[in-house]
Amino acid sequence: MSVSELSPVRKSILPTGDDTWATIARRELADRPEDKAVSDLQSWNLHVFMRAPAPETSPRAGNQVLPSDVIFVEPPLSDA
Repeated sequence: MSVSELSPVRKSILPTGDDTWATIARRELADRPEDKAVSDLQSWNLHVFMRAPAPETSPRAGNQVLPSDVIFVEPPLSDA
């Protein structure tokens, strides 16, 4: 397979240890209002958003985002 045959890849990041939806939104989507950026991130990352948050007894209490998550920071690419 040659490079010209490769499919485009969505831009993604690996979160830092203390990232939340809001910190990722402020850093990666700074040109948008924060609430809209958070909403977009959550809709592009249902594999993370639909996961239960960490329990209250955890150091990450209430946070859904883990440093091992792949977080997409752009919408799905269209086939067109």
